[in-house]
Amino acid sequence: MNILSLLIAWLVTAVSFLIISKIPLIGVEVDSLNKSFVSAAVLGIVTVLVKPVLGLFFAIPNFLTLTLFQGVFTFIISAICFGIAAFLVQGFRLRYGIWSAIMGALALSVISSLIYSILPV
Repeated sequence: MNILSLLIAWLVTAVSFLIISKIPLIGVEVDSLNKSFVSAAVLGIVTVLVKPVLGLFFAIPNFLTLTLFQGVFTFIISAICFGIAAFLVQGFRLRYGIWSAIMGALALSVISSLIYSILPV
């Protein structure tokens, strides 16, 4: 991954955080544009550092439920990373706890995908 791709991913994630924070039912609160950029960076770092460890922890349940619930544990790992990032960044809060982390991770993936589909890169 080159630096331009990394910067685009950071920008898309930060904009997605701002959009998610405007949807009241999700319960994700981001105080400002600066906090959304910090939150996006922290989420990226947490994902790189924590996701492989949690992936090992959930490897057996993920493998055993692969045919029935494909990707459920992978999504749970993303929600945990989302919650850890909210815990680490002051000004990024989850109003409804784990439910906001789950809904926020889902909304982040959907909104980021929509933004990437619009971008010409």
